Amino acid sequence: MAVTGQGPGFGRRNLLQFGAAGLVAASLPGFAQAQAPKRGGKLRIGLGGGQTANTLDQTAPTFASPNERTVNYTLFNTLVEIDPNGKAVPELAESWEVGPGAKRWVFNLRRGVTFHNGKEMTADDVVFSLRRHSAEGSRSGALALMRDLESISKLDKYQIEIVHKTGSLDVHYLMSDYHFSIVPDGDNSHKGMGTGPYVLQAWEPGVRFHGKRNPNYWKSGRGHVDEVEITVVNDDLARLSALQSGEVDIINRLDPRTVRLVEAAPALKSSIAKGYGFYTVNMRADMAPFNNPDLRLAFKHLINRKELLDRILRGYGSLGNDHPIAAAMPFHANLPQREMDLDKAKFHFQKSGFSGTVPLHTSTAVFSSAIDMAVLMQAQAQKIGMNISVERQPPDGYWGNIWLKEPFHMSYWTGRITTDIMLSTGYSSTAAWNEAHWKNPHFDELLVKARTEFDEAKRAAMYAECQSMLRDDGGVMIPLFNSFIDAAKKSVGGDLVAPNMELAGGRIAERAWLG
Repeated sequence: MAVTGQGPGFGRRNLLQFGAAGLVAASLPGFAQAQAPKRGGKLRIGLGGGQTANTLDQTAPTFASPNERTVNYTLFNTLVEIDPNGKAVPELAESWEVGPGAKRWVFNLRRGVTFHNGKEMTADDVVFSLRRHSAEGSRSGALALMRDLESISKLDKYQIEIVHKTGSLDVHYLMSDYHFSIVPDGDNSHKGMGTGPYVLQAWEPGVRFHGKRNPNYWKSGRGHVDEVEITVVNDDLARLSALQSGEVDIINRLDPRTVRLVEAAPALKSSIAKGYGFYTVNMRADMAPFNNPDLRLAFKHLINRKELLDRILRGYGSLGNDHPIAAAMPFHANLPQREMDLDKAKFHFQKSGFSGTVPLHTSTAVFSSAIDMAVLMQAQAQKIGMNISVERQPPDGYWGNIWLKEPFHMSYWTGRITTDIMLSTGYSSTAAWNEAHWKNPHFDELLVKARTEFDEAKRAAMYAECQSMLRDDGGVMIPLFNSFIDAAKKSVGGDLVAPNMELAGGRIAERAWLG
């Protein structure tokens, strides 16, 4: 049976209805356009979130920056795409089928798709591209997700089989992750050889990217401009100035304080997506002083989330509740909202027995006002006799030198498209990106059980318990969910926003055109 436009809720209901009986297939819906796209020109992107350590290697342990994600989707495709409405639709996979228990998944590949060098994409390329994330010695950020797969194999030239160890209702969503871009079989050169809309011309990590339209691009109605140029401009004011002066056509990470300025400009517009992104303050639960759960709770009760929403995000976001599942996601748990409570914070602080100063590492690499947020936390801590030193780190090198390593540090996530993928990527005991190094066997057990629970009410209860454990015992504070705020010339058209990531889900080069 064909199922089109599989979204987080819609897809589960269809799997629930048909999965036990046999096979479910998905077919590709068209993207609706508000106006006819125009062809030609050079799209110039001013991009914040680049470092000299950036790479084209999707298996690199810190492959995650806005620069890497945007360049990745400019050069490559994945088996499944997340459309502008947040639904999983076929991309290099023409359709998929899922068997009983959601353990065996078959992906039917699109025929006639070629890499930039003219070689046809086949099952050999797909199997190689996926397996490399779990190869011996892999340090891929997607390794934890791949450990859940029992096998990835070729059935024939245009068909692959993925067998999940326990079964999962979200395997098709997993195949949309930017880590799982498809490269030629055996290609470990990391030189950008993909099937995507643009062909690599120049790449200076953390500096610039230049691509020209792929003349043989297989996807109709996408890849409108002749050239794409990405310039890394990490300074917020400089990035906005480049847009205002006409040096670039679109920018990401517009500072919330400047949204009104952009909207008042006759030739500019803002693009705001209420997505799944959030900011984190990470307390490593595996080492002192945050191996003490009372100290973790003290910090969670200390934060004035409403003040942060108003002063840091200017209202462009929502309150976080110390778990990573956004309110818009199907399995968001409606837990009591944690609010600032200095009495509880002081109680847990004193109970922890900690004294001294704890350094909080942060940087504008996290987000533009990350240092301001840390300073506000520092002022709050002083009210209960707690001392925080704000350690300002340079943007270049933050993700390699600080993230995942320091006992107390800040970061951000774009979120993930499903609850299982989000929890598995960042919070399971085996996750490479488990920022707090927090481990809970019961959490891991629930996560596995929920993957194949076809009763949505029971599945929701399992995920609610997972979120509750993170909220009350986990080592990550999540005070805010942020909107993705980009800005562009009004002449830029196309699907410019998506709930799963800034810059149209990272696919801005493919989806935008110049008026």
